[in-house]
Amino acid sequence: MNNDVRTYKVVDFGFQINPDLPVVGYTEMVTDAVCISHSHPRAQLIYATSGVMNVVVNNQIWVVNPLQGLWIPGHTEHQVTFQKDVNLYSVYVDPSFMDGLPKVSFSFDISVFLKQLVFKIISFGTDGNITSPKRRIIDVFLDELALIEPSATFLPTTNHERLQKVVQLLLNDVASKNTIEYYADISFMSSKTLSRLFIKELGMNFSDWRTRLKLLEAIKRLGEKQSIKEIALDLGYETASAFIFMFKKHLGTTPANYILEDQK
Repeated sequence: MNNDVRTYKVVDFGFQINPDLPVVGYTEMVTDAVCISHSHPRAQLIYATSGVMNVVVNNQIWVVNPLQGLWIPGHTEHQVTFQKDVNLYSVYVDPSFMDGLPKVSFSFDISVFLKQLVFKIISFGTDGNITSPKRRIIDVFLDELALIEPSATFLPTTNHERLQKVVQLLLNDVASKNTIEYYADISFMSSKTLSRLFIKELGMNFSDWRTRLKLLEAIKRLGEKQSIKEIALDLGYETASAFIFMFKKHLGTTPANYILEDQK
C-alpha cells in the first residue's frame, strides 16, 4: 500500500434499521483508499463497474472485479481496499428481509440482470419513498440474491502463528518458485508438518493455495489493464501460454476472454 492511500469513511446506510426501507443503494467513485475493518447490521452487496477491490472477511481474501459481486451478511467484520479508481456500487439489506438470503460471505459471478437491478435500486435514492412499483423491483432483487452461488476466487488465510509466517512470505513474493521444503526449512518444521498445516488451516494443499494466490493476483492485474504477457512473467511463469493454461483450467476462460467479459 502506498503513502497516497487514504482512509475511506464508512457510509451510514449499513447502520439504518428500518423495515419500511428494505434496501438502500449507494454509489461513489473511490480512488486509492482503504475502508478499515468494520461491521453493520444490514447485509451488503458490493459491486464495481470498473476497478478492483480487495476484501478481507474472516481470514479470507477476495479480489472483486467488474465480473463479480461480493455478499456480506449483517454484523460481519470486513475490510475493503480500493485499487486505483473503483466505481463502487453497494446495496444494503435490512435485517428483517434476510430470510432465504445467504448467511455467509462469498464472491459470486454477477449476472447482467442482477447488475441492472442494483442500478435501478440505486436510482430510487435514499429518501425512503418506496412506492408499489419500487417494492416489486425490490422483491425481484431479493429473489435474485437468494439464488447467488459462491465462486472459487477467494484466498483463505490464517491466524496460526507458524503457518502465518509462510503465508506472508508467499504473499510478499507471488512469483516465488521455492518448494514447500524451502518454506518448511526456514520455518523449522518438516515439509510433512507444513503440508498438514496447509490442509488443516487453509482447506487446501500448498500447491493449490499458491496457485489460487497467483490466480487472484492475475485477476487484480487484469482489472488494472496490464498485458497478459507482463502478468505471466511477473507471476513467475516461463511463458504466457503456461499462464493462460492455468487461468483457463481454474476459471474456464482465457485471460483475454475474461477481459472481454469485463468490457460488456
